Amino acid sequence: MTMRLYDYILSGNAYKARLILAFLDVKHESTAVDFHPGKEHKSPAFLAINPAGTLPVLVDGDHILTDSAAILVYVALNHDPAKTWFPVEQPTFCAQIVSWLAFAEQLTTSIGVARLHDMLGRDADIQNARATGHQALRRLDSHLVEQEFKGSRYLVGKTPTIADIACFPYTALAGDGGISLMAYPAVNRWLISIRSLDGFIEMPGIHALHGSDTAPDLPWQSGGSERE
Repeated sequence: MTMRLYDYILSGNAYKARLILAFLDVKHESTAVDFHPGKEHKSPAFLAINPAGTLPVLVDGDHILTDSAAILVYVALNHDPAKTWFPVEQPTFCAQIVSWLAFAEQLTTSIGVARLHDMLGRDADIQNARATGHQALRRLDSHLVEQEFKGSRYLVGKTPTIADIACFPYTALAGDGGISLMAYPAVNRWLISIRSLDGFIEMPGIHALHGSDTAPDLPWQSGGSERE
């Protein structure tokens, strides 16, 4: 039976599922759910699949996964022969990855909330959402600077993992919620590195790199000072 993803094209969480499936070239079928304005995710037919009424949902035989983090782990464990996206043989890395999956939820409840407010008119404490979003971005930028000076472009280790996928969408979409990324240079370099990966796919508001664009050099590789 073919794996099926219940999807909404503008959802950052659903995009996480699409990304891991694309990076690992996993055969699947997609069913578009009219989240807005149709509220199809609250219909009896959809609630029979996911009583929580949330997206995305991944159905693989008898397995129904209704959380984006769970989907990332499930797909990585079952469809990555190299075991690099979730390196189960490296418990320390796995623990770090899980901590970033939790951090990604902070991005959803801050930047994601601000985005829903600005794009779809959802009620929200917008000032708090934006302030919390910036707080999360400062933490992310600081960590990425430390990673760069270890020779890595990614959140954990020196290759991309599901931690990067989990944190990527809502960070890249911050502008949709009125949150500027101009103050976060390491975050911007990291976003380009993810967009440079083989198999990367776009979503509205996040585009692939074009032409001769490549991931930027790490700071010392471009002649900058060690902590400019």
